[in-house]
Amino acid sequence: MIKLLIADDHNIFRDGLKRIFADTPDIQVSAETGTGHEALELMRNEDWDTVLLDINLPGKTGLDVLKQIKKEKPYLPVLMLSMYPEEQYAIRTIKLGAAGYLSKDADAEELLVAIRKAASGGKYASRTLSEHLLHSLYGNGQQLHALLSDREYLVFRHIVAGKSLTEIAQTLALSIKTISTYRARLLEKMGMANNAELIRYALEYQLFD
Repeated sequence: MIKLLIADDHNIFRDGLKRIFADTPDIQVSAETGTGHEALELMRNEDWDTVLLDINLPGKTGLDVLKQIKKEKPYLPVLMLSMYPEEQYAIRTIKLGAAGYLSKDADAEELLVAIRKAASGGKYASRTLSEHLLHSLYGNGQQLHALLSDREYLVFRHIVAGKSLTEIAQTLALSIKTISTYRARLLEKMGMANNAELIRYALEYQLFD
């Protein structure tokens, strides 16, 4: 029996996952949560076979939680599940130690295959993710956004989506000053002067839908 911890901030989505696993005799949802902080507490208090972790969690993001899990329990398999397309976050999460990455529009059978593979100590990558990983390893040159830290990349995404610094601060539960610092750093790393240049760059590389 695979003992599964689910961390996702949407109750309806978690309910849907539990219905899928209810018909699966070898996977049991032993706990669920909607926050990163509680996910870490649950991770520490019990032994798990796999964690199914959403990127977009309030407070501590899924990336933050993944990093902490890998520090405290490096051999605990973590599957990332997100509404964001693979090309946006998959490679980052794999490099941080995730056992795999699935978009939320993946079908149920693919999810079950990924969980079973992760629980057995393997890594799961879809065909398109495998292509992205190969390109990341052997592609020519390094794109500017690859220089950004995970937090900087997250702020970059919100800026491109048209959010103000205040809105980004509220979404990420950080101060406006901190968000301003991240913005200044990412502009410096990418050699750009303002938000308009960031947006043009994102459009050129088709980073965000």
